[in-house]
Amino acid sequence: MHAEIQPELIAVGVLTGCSGALGAWLLARSIVELPAEDRRWLDRPPAFVRLLWWPTRVLSYWIGSTLPLVWRQRLLSQMRIAGLDYMLSPTQLVAHRIVVAGCVAAIAAWLAYGWQAHQPGVFGFAGAGLGYLGARSWFVDRVAARRRQMLKSLPFFLDLFTLCVEAGLNLTGAFQQAVSKGPHGPMRDELQRVLRDVRAGKSRTDALRTFGDRLNEPAISHLVAAIVQAESLGMSLGPILRAQSEQRRNERFARAEKAAMEAPVKLLFPLIAFIFPCTFLVIGFPIAVQFMRMGL
Repeated sequence: MHAEIQPELIAVGVLTGCSGALGAWLLARSIVELPAEDRRWLDRPPAFVRLLWWPTRVLSYWIGSTLPLVWRQRLLSQMRIAGLDYMLSPTQLVAHRIVVAGCVAAIAAWLAYGWQAHQPGVFGFAGAGLGYLGARSWFVDRVAARRRQMLKSLPFFLDLFTLCVEAGLNLTGAFQQAVSKGPHGPMRDELQRVLRDVRAGKSRTDALRTFGDRLNEPAISHLVAAIVQAESLGMSLGPILRAQSEQRRNERFARAEKAAMEAPVKLLFPLIAFIFPCTFLVIGFPIAVQFMRMGL
């Protein structure tokens, strides 16, 4: 005989279906109401963001008005250093972190449920925290790496500026030659943005000041201040650019010496935690075996 279906199970099934349909309807409505984004003047987002671009856009549209203005301005200043201000908005960056956290949480909870672990929700919360920290560390690492690459390549570009200016070109022409002949990297991208601002109608002085304010780096700020002062006083740019190049090169050498001096201190923890125990194990294992054979 067929078992009778209890009314409670029918009610639970109906409520579950209705809630799923309501959730699908709300999701479809949020996607339909999402306004089209005009990206004609924007750059392509990084690959890490493009993987989850649609949920990031939807979430950023709904949480955009809830983020404090001070937080958005702080994020925007960091995004300018990372070169993301023409790719994403601060709300899209925060939404991407939340989406990554949700995806990692769902994967962790699913794996915990598949392994029949107790309390899969705990694994989900842990996965959400790891996902959020992973997305945030990606952004922090990008800011640090871009700043490091700019400071490393700055003396070479200053040498190119000096060569072009002493050859008879003006500063804009020197920037154009540096962009066309210089190596690929963040410094070249920033110089290209300066040229783009000049073509858009900004004066060269304003474009250079925007360049210094955008990066917020002392070496770049000193360079911009020296160039602006030299142009306002009618001084020759060649000796100034040569002096700036020599100073930036000395600073790069000092940073390399500092990193070399910090290397032994950074190696101390892995040396004590990993290398010494393995060395003691290799040396002490034959001695322990010999003692065991002797009956000690």
